[in-house]
Amino acid sequence: MKNAAVDASLAALADPQRRRIVELLSERPRRAGELAQVIGVSPPAMSRHLRSLKQGGLVDAVHPEFDARVRIYTLRKEGMAALKQWLERAETMWVHQLSSFRDHLESG
Repeated sequence: MKNAAVDASLAALADPQRRRIVELLSERPRRAGELAQVIGVSPPAMSRHLRSLKQGGLVDAVHPEFDARVRIYTLRKEGMAALKQWLERAETMWVHQLSSFRDHLESG
């Protein structure tokens, strides 16, 4: 299950515009139209990007009480948890591998 979450997160973050959306949402929640304007894409393109980020488990959308037509997008705190864990394991493996390689070079 965790591998599927990592795969979904990485797939969603593969696009530079989606990574920029994540950066913007890390500052504060935003409307889709505001994101589209800042990024410089059409509303349909923004909708596709946000759908990918939602499927990747990285963002949520809420409707404010004052207008059900408006969606406010936020980052999911737990959205990158599986990805962070995977990166930490990969970092540990690489540190170990590089340390072993250094030890091998220094002993020879």
